Amino acid sequence: MPTAAYHTLGCKVNQYDTQAMEELLSSAGWETVPFPSDADVYLVNTCTVTGTGDKKSLQTIRRLRREHPQSKLIVCGCLAQLRGAELLDTGADLILGTQFRNEVVQLLSRVIEEGKPICAVRPLESGLPFEPLRISRQEGHTRAVLKIQEGCANRCSYCVIPLVRGPIRSRPLPDILEESRRLADAGFREIVLTGIHLSSYGRDLDSGISLADVISGLQAVDGILRIRLGSLEPTIVTRDFMAAVQDAGKLCPQFHLALQSGSNSVLRRMRRRYNTSQYLKAVDLIREFLPDAALTTDILTGFPGETEAEFLETAEMIRRVGFARIHVFPYSPRPHTDAAVMPGQLPDAVRQERARKLIAIGEETARAYRNTWLNQETELLPEEIVDGCWEGYTPEYIRVKLNPDVRCCAGMPVRIRISSVDHPTAVGEISE
Repeated sequence: MPTAAYHTLGCKVNQYDTQAMEELLSSAGWETVPFPSDADVYLVNTCTVTGTGDKKSLQTIRRLRREHPQSKLIVCGCLAQLRGAELLDTGADLILGTQFRNEVVQLLSRVIEEGKPICAVRPLESGLPFEPLRISRQEGHTRAVLKIQEGCANRCSYCVIPLVRGPIRSRPLPDILEESRRLADAGFREIVLTGIHLSSYGRDLDSGISLADVISGLQAVDGILRIRLGSLEPTIVTRDFMAAVQDAGKLCPQFHLALQSGSNSVLRRMRRRYNTSQYLKAVDLIREFLPDAALTTDILTGFPGETEAEFLETAEMIRRVGFARIHVFPYSPRPHTDAAVMPGQLPDAVRQERARKLIAIGEETARAYRNTWLNQETELLPEEIVDGCWEGYTPEYIRVKLNPDVRCCAGMPVRIRISSVDHPTAVGEISE
């Protein structure tokens, strides 16, 4: 049986897309082997959201071509959509654009039969349907990613994603519920709803449904114990939205609210559609309805023209919100974006140093949040055994390991008391 290995860079949406293509190839007779084992075919799902994503993607592609000259090499994902036929110079056999992922089996067969590379990429235009990629199995034991939305219309000045992911497309609710039932039947107990711009779910549908309706629908799916949300815009957090999700007993009280900057002047240059006052209002609403909720975010520092004062505003915002976790990215110019030609491009050393400082602040606020759970009871969903101990996540996305003598089962929730938070992985004990 021919073999295939898969490597994913970037976000949870990419993870979902890779697993969907793996399922298509498996159904066509391709045996999956661990990456980077020897394989007849390698599929690399690329990322282009940052310069680091570009670099890692290209390094992986070139290394595979060098080390496995006889294997077929498929390159897909955002970098493939952005650069298209340029990537044939890397030695790739199949460049797979966003609209062709569900044709991976047929296009790979053509490459093998014809003995020449294929570039299947075309511009993403309005009116596209939601891509019918579906999966019924995923890596791991308990948590499954469920992609319900594609594309973005925000056109932030630094972001190339609308160009490589196209316009907003929402997955019909019946299709979402059908896949969630398959995932539940396969043993998954937590569903992570994800999309390129999750907050825009439903805007393109005539039915008038929204993200809150998806959450409500998933409440009734037997076997699904938790629903976790991917990245949200703060503007979705209204009193009506919070009232709806508060009644959703399966929803995890963890909200990833994209911030990017704590400076209003930087947010305007970024063309973000909110300001810091609106962001803090969303934070206050979440804590009014769910006082123990974890707040996580993304920060982009070193944006063109960012002054020291603007940088300090972001640092203060992180402390003020008290995030449970942050992801910090130093700005990197992306092709085809307005920010790439803005005046005031900062030296890389400044961007990196500011990122390091914000990461350190984020570690402080993360420790402070974990400390609020010391000696408190919560629920743990065991996922895997690591170094002899069961580990998993609480609803608030705190990673917890249990004492070695604890016996439990993957996907079977247990009540625990958190006894130590000295390490990013907290320690828990079974509650009496």
